Amino acid sequence: MSFPIVTPEQVSAFILIFLRVTTILVMIPVFGDRAVPARVKGGLGILVTLILYPLIRIEVPDLFTADLFFLATAMSQEVLIGILIGFACRCLFMAIQAAGELTGLQIGLSMANIFDPLTSVQITIVSEFLYLMGALVFLMVDGHHIFLAALRDSYQYLPPFALSLKGSLMTMLLRLTADVFRIALQLSAPVLAVAVLINVSLGVIARTVPQINVFIVGFPLQIAVGLIFLGLGIPLFVRLTGQLFLGLQKELRVLFQIVQ
Repeated sequence: MSFPIVTPEQVSAFILIFLRVTTILVMIPVFGDRAVPARVKGGLGILVTLILYPLIRIEVPDLFTADLFFLATAMSQEVLIGILIGFACRCLFMAIQAAGELTGLQIGLSMANIFDPLTSVQITIVSEFLYLMGALVFLMVDGHHIFLAALRDSYQYLPPFALSLKGSLMTMLLRLTADVFRIALQLSAPVLAVAVLINVSLGVIARTVPQINVFIVGFPLQIAVGLIFLGLGIPLFVRLTGQLFLGLQKELRVLFQIVQ
C-alpha cells in the first residue's frame, strides 16, 4: 500500500488557503462570534480548507525554505484579504445594530441596555433583537454559501502574492462605512417616522391642553406604539436585509477587482 507523496509546495499552499479561510470565518458574523468556541472555528477552518483545496489550482513556492520577510509578507497578505472580505459583511451587521440603537433611542428604550457577550459592549435590547433577526436572515438566504463562493472566486481574482493596495480600495472602504449609516436609517425609518409624529402630537397637546402631563402619558405611549410598528416592520426588515445579503457577492467581486 503506497501513500501519496505530499510536497512542501502543497503544504505551503494548504497553509496559505487555511489562513485566508480562517480569517474570514473569524470576521464574519454568526460563525465568528465569541459564542463560537475557538476549537470549533479552527476545525471548521480546516474542514473548509480541505474542501476548497482540490478545487483551487494555485502554485506557490516552498515557504519553509523562504526567508523570514517573504514568509511574513505571504501570510500577512492572506490575512489581509480575509479581513477585507469579512469587513464587507461586518458593515451590514453594524448597520443592523445601528438601526436598533436609533430605534431604541427614539421609542424610549435607550436606557434598557444589556451586556452583549458577542461584542463585550452594552447595547439596547432592540439592537440585540435586530442583530439576532439579521443573523437568522443571513442563514435563511444562505449567506454562508455566499462566502464559500466568495472564497472560491477570491482565488480567481487574488491568488497568493497578487494583493495590490490602491487608493481606490480606501475609497470603497469609506463607502462601505458610509453605507452603515444609510442602511441604518433605511431599516429604522418606519419607527423613526412614527416617533417623530408622536413627539409632534404630544407637543401640540402640551400647548393646547396644559393640564395633561405629557411626560407621564408620552413615555409609555412611545414605547407601546414603537414596539407595535417595530413588529409591523419586521417583514420589511427581512426583505431589505435579505436583499443586502444577496447583493454582497457583487460587492465582493468589485472589491476583488480593485485589489487585484
